[in-house]
Amino acid sequence: MALKAGIVGLPNVGKSTLFNAITQAGAESANYPFCTIDPNVGVVEVPDERLDKLTELVVPKKTVPTAFEFVDIAGLVRGASKGEGLGNKFLAHIREVDAIVHVVRCFVDENVTHVDGKVDPISDIQTINLELILADLESVEKRIDRSRKNLKGGNKQSAMEVEVLERVKEALYNDMPARSIELTEDEKAIIRELHLLTLKPVLYAANVSEEEVADADNNPFVQKVKEFALAENAEVVPISAKVEAEIAELEGEDKAMFLEELGLEESGLNRLIKAAYRLLGLYTYFTAGVQEVRAWTIRNGTKAPQAAGVIHTDFERGFIRAEVVSYHDLTAAGSMNVAKERGQVRLEGKEYVVADGDVMHFRFNV
Repeated sequence: MALKAGIVGLPNVGKSTLFNAITQAGAESANYPFCTIDPNVGVVEVPDERLDKLTELVVPKKTVPTAFEFVDIAGLVRGASKGEGLGNKFLAHIREVDAIVHVVRCFVDENVTHVDGKVDPISDIQTINLELILADLESVEKRIDRSRKNLKGGNKQSAMEVEVLERVKEALYNDMPARSIELTEDEKAIIRELHLLTLKPVLYAANVSEEEVADADNNPFVQKVKEFALAENAEVVPISAKVEAEIAELEGEDKAMFLEELGLEESGLNRLIKAAYRLLGLYTYFTAGVQEVRAWTIRNGTKAPQAAGVIHTDFERGFIRAEVVSYHDLTAAGSMNVAKERGQVRLEGKEYVVADGDVMHFRFNV
């Protein structure tokens, strides 16, 4: 499951610095088959202490974490929705991602100019939001015109499309993103193929200075971003792109010492990845054997056969049942054999909904 978050932001907000830190800290592409790494894509391992514990328990030949992709979206200027600057490229790339990480400048530095001459994170957010809204408006209005023509033939599906699209259009005209509208699953299906930019979930990365990173919540710019994000039920992750670039060059004890000196428990990148997981409703399940301990990404609500299909489509097609034990039960037991003796390893069928942290072994017909 190649999940992608697109990094957007105005010039000089720290977007490029953050992306460079991500690529510097990136995972070895050889660990992730079937994944072509483009120059503007950074693949990072998803931090998960449970994987480390399972590795200690099983002592496999190799351990493979799950991965997350960050896409550096082409630069944005006012008028991008009309093709200004690299606008068309920007919009095309953002349509392909699952979520948006919006980097917002929350630091003052006279040596780093601001495109508008002053630091104003809310204005920056609104500038990008407006371009996304204008692009979506154009898509929605074209679709409404097409659906209205189909109405003449008495097409009931077109009537529903027009009703839903008119609601989306009204929201966009009022500077509200499409994701702010409550839609049923059927209604979401109607507009899904439009790939609306403002329908994508958003996470705000509030970029602070190196000096403020340990006390970022008291930064007045960060507080403003949090107030804005609260209105649209979005999450804000304070981060220092400059610090992340330094962290990316360190490993092991050096990294831990540097974080301790800054008063941080973990890197901003780790917090960003975890927040992106929450935003997209993602879970992790594990397979654990002497050959390999591995983490796999699924969406909340995924059933056992579809979870098996993440490993290989043959697993889903030939699914019989799954052996399941929770991570907590397995680590408390100390081994799979003890967990079985305790009756904590269950056999689950096709309707089983996989829980976060499940350790699974699939039985299937080839």
